[in-house]
Amino acid sequence: MKAPARWPVADAPAPELVLERFAPEQTFKTRVYGALKQAIIGMDIYASSEPTWIDERHLSERLGVSRTPVREAIAMLEQEGFVKSLPRRGIMVLRKTKREVIEMIQAWAALESMAVRLLIERASDDDIASLRKIFSGFDDSHKPVDFPGEYSSANLAFHQTLIRLSGSRLLADLTDNLVLHVRGIRQITIGRDDRATRSMADHMGIIDALERRDVEAAERRARDHTLALAAYVEAHSEGIFD
Repeated sequence: MKAPARWPVADAPAPELVLERFAPEQTFKTRVYGALKQAIIGMDIYASSEPTWIDERHLSERLGVSRTPVREAIAMLEQEGFVKSLPRRGIMVLRKTKREVIEMIQAWAALESMAVRLLIERASDDDIASLRKIFSGFDDSHKPVDFPGEYSSANLAFHQTLIRLSGSRLLADLTDNLVLHVRGIRQITIGRDDRATRSMADHMGIIDALERRDVEAAERRARDHTLALAAYVEAHSEGIFD
C-alpha cells in the first residue's frame, strides 16, 4: 500500500518579507494627521453655530509641508467623521447632530462596561490605584465645579486610562474616536447644573467597585455614569445643536 504523500511534498522556500522604504510624504502624512486631529479636538466647535473651515493651503504653509500629505491627512480625518470636504467651498469641521452624539455616548457606554470587566480580570492593584491618582488634585479647596477645564481634562484621562487598562487594543481603537467626538459636548455640559460634582462622585464610585473587584457593580456604575450624559444631552441641549 502506497504511503500517503506528506504535506508539503517538498520544502518550500521561506517567505520573503517585502518592505519598502518609507517615503517622506508618508511620514509627513502621519504627522500632519496627528497634529491636525489634535488641533480639531482642541477646538470648541459647539460654542458657536457658525461653521469652522480648514484651508488646505494655509495648513501646508503653517506645517511646512507640501499639500499632498495635508490632503491625505484630511482624507483620513474625513473617514473618521471629523471633517467633510465640500466641492468649491473647502473643508468643514463637522459638528455632530444631537441624535448622533447620543448614539455615540450609548455605544461608548456599552464598550466601556466591557472594558471594566476586562480591567478587573487583568489589571493589577497598582493599575487600578492609578485611576484614583488622576483626581488627586481636586479637594474642598480645589473643587471640580470651580475648575471645569481642568476637571474636563482629568475626566477624559480617566476614561481613556480605564479603556487602556482593559488590555484590549480593539476596545481602545473602537472607543478612541467616540470619546474624542463627544469631548466637546462633555466640556460644555460639565459646567452646568453642578454636573462636575456628580461626575466626580460617580468616578469615585466606579473606582471603589474596581478596587473591590466587584464586576457587576463596576459595570453598572460605569454604564450608568456614561448614560447619564446621554440623558442630559437629550433633555438639556439648548444652544448646543441649534
